[in-house]
Amino acid sequence: MSGLIGKKIGMTSLYDTDGSLVACTVIEASPNVVSHVKTLEKDGYQAVQLAAGERRAKSSNAAEMGHFKKANTTPKVKSHEFKEFEQELKLGDSVGVDLFEEGSFVTVTGNGKGKGFQGVVKRHGFSGVGEATHGQHDRSRAPGSLGGSSYPSRVFKGMRMAGRTGGKKITTENLKVVKVDASKNLLLLRGTVPGPKGSYVIIWK
Repeated sequence: MSGLIGKKIGMTSLYDTDGSLVACTVIEASPNVVSHVKTLEKDGYQAVQLAAGERRAKSSNAAEMGHFKKANTTPKVKSHEFKEFEQELKLGDSVGVDLFEEGSFVTVTGNGKGKGFQGVVKRHGFSGVGEATHGQHDRSRAPGSLGGSSYPSRVFKGMRMAGRTGGKKITTENLKVVKVDASKNLLLLRGTVPGPKGSYVIIWK
């Protein structure tokens, strides 16, 4: 599957071909550089590694500098491997948004927004203790009882409790490519894309 590395810019609205106003996510997919080509003889499998996003040389270590120097390019922020790429690519080649066509459908993978440590109301949608009277004090967002006393004398695995929320890898399928702007390296996808503004996402074809 071939694809690109893009950067989520934000959201906008656009008129579709049928005249309806649709919400779109704007992704900046600057030309991805082929930073490594893996072969079956040397690596045991075939893949093409693409890299995107400019990184300062002082923020890169010697190994990264040498890796990107082989591809005759500057250090990059994000790298990703694509297997069975539809184009024949060599080290140092670039791939742009013209890889995608308007009206086609793509899959986007990214890391969702991290929300830190959250309680059960925000994490699982608990309603809390409904009554505010009868001696209830600061219990409106409490989880309630967790387990029995004599039996089972423990909390069962999988109990919905407070904990770290968000920040997981999310994949959204069948997003329609509403517009491709090759001059500005922009992709407009119908609907929402996981991750905050400025985060990098993988766009699969």
